[in-house]
Amino acid sequence: MTSLSVPRRPSRLWPTVFALLAGIIIIAATVGLQIPWSDVPKIPENVAKYFGLMFAPPNWEKLPRALVEMWRSISMAWLGAILCVVVSIPLGILAARGVGPAWLRTVLRGGFALIRAIPEVIIALILLTVTGLTPFTGMLALGIAGIGTQAKWVYETIESAEEGASEAVRAAGGTTSEVTRWALWPAVAPALMSFALYRFEINIRTSAVLGMVGAGGIGSMLANYTQFREWDTVGMLLIVVVVVTMIIDAISGAVRRRIMEGDRSGELARVV
Repeated sequence: MTSLSVPRRPSRLWPTVFALLAGIIIIAATVGLQIPWSDVPKIPENVAKYFGLMFAPPNWEKLPRALVEMWRSISMAWLGAILCVVVSIPLGILAARGVGPAWLRTVLRGGFALIRAIPEVIIALILLTVTGLTPFTGMLALGIAGIGTQAKWVYETIESAEEGASEAVRAAGGTTSEVTRWALWPAVAPALMSFALYRFEINIRTSAVLGMVGAGGIGSMLANYTQFREWDTVGMLLIVVVVVTMIIDAISGAVRRRIMEGDRSGELARVV
């Protein structure tokens, strides 16, 4: 008769060490912020006070100008998304394993990581010295800042695609460019188009923030009226931003679902 040995209990040393380090970092960050804890209980009261100033009632006199500035923000977001997608798709394809050479992949991925490390606001502040206080600055900042993340989505999508079509093209004597064109691109194009629309949604939100640093659009109006404490106008601007953003998200989400799932009305008709 053979005796069964009891498996050794796994060590909890490293998980415990990592948990302690995380706790120390959290405590150090909390102490370093110098939070005035005595003011924390007053936060709900202050939030209710300013909500009352902004939304009871909002000032609709500036609504026409707000809609114009909101359209300007949408234009910045759309053009920035186009710039980002046009640059990131070819570069992201070259950064994928099996497409670009190893040295090029390393350089491109390092560049993408560097871009992701720089916030959009910092890029906008740098561009302000060259292009000035114009919506063009916001468009460039949104386009450049999105390249890092968008290109990463591109090469990760390509690397996760099924290999069957690629192997078939290679077996037929296809080159790397032919494999990319006839196997990889048809497989990943719907996902990349969906990511492109998602980039537009992200840019809509970010464009309002960029406007606060002088890039134009609805964010500039928010910054100006907040500075002058015209809270009723600020409330109207927030309503415009929220409503327009929700409408664009709903439309973009429906388009993205259509791209990924296709037209299912024919299938439902056949089932019925």
